[in-house]
Amino acid sequence: MSLLDQQLTALEDLDIAALRQRWREFYPGQAPGLMSRELLRLAIGYKLQEQVFGGLGRRTQLGLAAFKTGSKAGWVSAALVPKSGTKFIREWQGAVHEVLTLEDGRFAYRGKTYKSLTLIAKLITGTHQSGPRFFGLRKPADAKVADHG
Repeated sequence: MSLLDQQLTALEDLDIAALRQRWREFYPGQAPGLMSRELLRLAIGYKLQEQVFGGLGRRTQLGLAAFKTGSKAGWVSAALVPKSGTKFIREWQGAVHEVLTLEDGRFAYRGKTYKSLTLIAKLITGTHQSGPRFFGLRKPADAKVADHG
C-alpha cells in the first residue's frame, strides 16, 4: 500500500473535528460550517492526490474559470489550447513567425512567454486579431457559413 493510499484510508477514520483540522493544511481559512464529513474527506483527499499526481491542466483551469463566470466563450477558448510542443509557423508580411506551446498552456515567441495566441498575433500585426484564427486554429466567420450551407 502506497503512502497516498495510507493517507486516504486514514481520512475515513477521522471525525468531523479532525477533518476540519486537516482542512487547514490545504485550504486557507476554516472549512465551511455546513460542509459534511464526507465532503471534507473528499476535498482533503483531492489535495493529497494533487500533491502526488499534480493539479488540473491549464486547459481545464481555463474552462472552469469560464464556467465560474458564466462565459460560454471561455470554454471555446479553453478547447483551443493546443498540446504542449505544438509549433505554429505563420508568415506575415514577408517574415516567418514561430510560436511554441509550452507545458503550462502558455506560448513562447522570440524568447518570451505569453498567455495567449491573441497577444502574439497583436504583436505581429500591430492590430487586434483573434490569435486562434491568425494561427489557423479557427476558420474565418465567412468560411464557417460556407461549410454549413
